[in-house]
Amino acid sequence: MDVDRQLEQAIEVLLDQRADGATICPSEAARQVAPEQWRDLMPAARAAAGRLAAAGLVEVTQSGEVVDVATARGPVRIRRR
Repeated sequence: MDVDRQLEQAIEVLLDQRADGATICPSEAARQVAPEQWRDLMPAARAAAGRLAAAGLVEVTQSGEVVDVATARGPVRIRRR
């Protein structure tokens, strides 16, 4: 399985483990996929969140507001839609 799909699955699993409305950080998914090199996966983790958002499965937020992860600067959070 490729890293992009692993990151998407990690995001979905992490959100499944959280309460409704709870959020995760993309770094949590990156850490699950590659605990030692998670920092290198951050751009890919954000991109995975973007793909899931485009599919209508999640929302990417910043300061509680829904944002486009492709243009958002700084930390973002991911939650179920």
